[in-house]
Amino acid sequence: MIDYSITELSNALRSGKFSSVELVQHYLQRIEAIDPQLNSFITITEQQALAAAANADALLQQGNDSPLLGIPIGHKDIFCTDGVRTSCGSKMLDNFIAPYSATAVSKLNDAGTISLGKLSMDEFAMGSSNETSFYGAVNNPWDTERVPGGSSGGSAAAVAAKLVVAATGTDTGGSIRQPAAFCGVTGIKPTYGRVSRYGMVAFSSSLDQGGIFARSAEDAALLLQTMSGHDPLDSTSIDQPAPDLTSGINQSIAGLRIGVVKEFFSEELAGQVATAVQTALAELEKLGAVLVDISLPKNKLAIPAYYVIASAEASANLARYDGVRYGHRADDPVDLEDLYKRSRTEGFGTEVKRRILTGTFVLSSGYYDAYYLQAQKVRRLIRDEFVEQFKEVDLIAGPTTPTTAFKKRAHSDDPVAMYLSDIYTTAVNLAGLPALSVPGPAVDGLPVGLQLIGNFLQENLLLRTAHQLQQATDWHLQSPDL
Repeated sequence: MIDYSITELSNALRSGKFSSVELVQHYLQRIEAIDPQLNSFITITEQQALAAAANADALLQQGNDSPLLGIPIGHKDIFCTDGVRTSCGSKMLDNFIAPYSATAVSKLNDAGTISLGKLSMDEFAMGSSNETSFYGAVNNPWDTERVPGGSSGGSAAAVAAKLVVAATGTDTGGSIRQPAAFCGVTGIKPTYGRVSRYGMVAFSSSLDQGGIFARSAEDAALLLQTMSGHDPLDSTSIDQPAPDLTSGINQSIAGLRIGVVKEFFSEELAGQVATAVQTALAELEKLGAVLVDISLPKNKLAIPAYYVIASAEASANLARYDGVRYGHRADDPVDLEDLYKRSRTEGFGTEVKRRILTGTFVLSSGYYDAYYLQAQKVRRLIRDEFVEQFKEVDLIAGPTTPTTAFKKRAHSDDPVAMYLSDIYTTAVNLAGLPALSVPGPAVDGLPVGLQLIGNFLQENLLLRTAHQLQQATDWHLQSPDL
């Protein structure tokens, strides 16, 4: 059953081939057996999951035909989940039990999905390797000496290892697409505002976006359309109903114009990864797509602009963690200043402190215009460059990452090298566009991701293209030997 798609699982549940309780028990047993090698879960909600499964079985008996009813998933531990610890991978929130659920979580719950627990992540979503979590590094299921990517590495690893059918994630600068590429799964970041950010703990408010990891584009479409839609509780939510992402997924992509970015095939890109991506692009061409060479020269400015803006917003958002209202509180403070200093010193890890200090600096008097304001101007230039290219092409394609998954601790002492692993993904967040990573042919037994970037609100076209590629190849069906 672990190899079934969501549709196949749904049909099996409705036919009585197995019950939702049996399905959930099977996944919980798999988590118990395999996750000690991976460390992908922070919290496992066994009792809540079994109770929800029993309720799903009762609804199935009554004829409820929701396609997601009884399907076991996991949530990145950045989504508030009522009554469950929501830690953001940080000591600061190690004792925080969320009093409500994020809108995305509530929508998936209402559709009948069953959460098996909360998945590990880089602390406050700051990282590209899932090595900054307070709960220890997550291991890549393809090679446990390698990273799964970040910040949503726990979600990607759990889906790749078939510990859950699918999982939620967030993408601020590539944090869904990069781990999806490293772990060989499908990961989609929708248009900014497509999925509500209410209840999703903020890192960088103008960049953060919730999305989905799944083993196929078809599964991702089912879950993403359920999560999407306008939310009056989120002022940045797009005032549009949830899109139908599944009905047209089987349509041909013949005649689709796909722009291949010249700058993405630069010296930073490993040769074998370039070959694998070109092979995937050739498959799209066989399906009738037309490949068009395009140029995005301002993409080289994305990394510095992104880290200025993201750090500035992180500095503002994380100011709320002061040891007063909730979260970690230092013992026996002598005064208020001591409480602030020691609570934050003890509660935050090195990478979070680095970004808070960077953000505070670029927002400070005398440096705001030179750094933050300049980065916002660059952001607009990057967005405008994408808009111009989408006048000529329907989608944009290239590698998701410059290399396959790197060894653990390879960049621990070099944060700039770590940041450069997001070289092909951050521009998409600055522009607010939708994008996904879909598995291509492996290199030396490690997954490679093909990145597809769409115009605003074109998630349906992205998923259709990925689905057609997956119908023609078996790359997404490959799985680690666990």
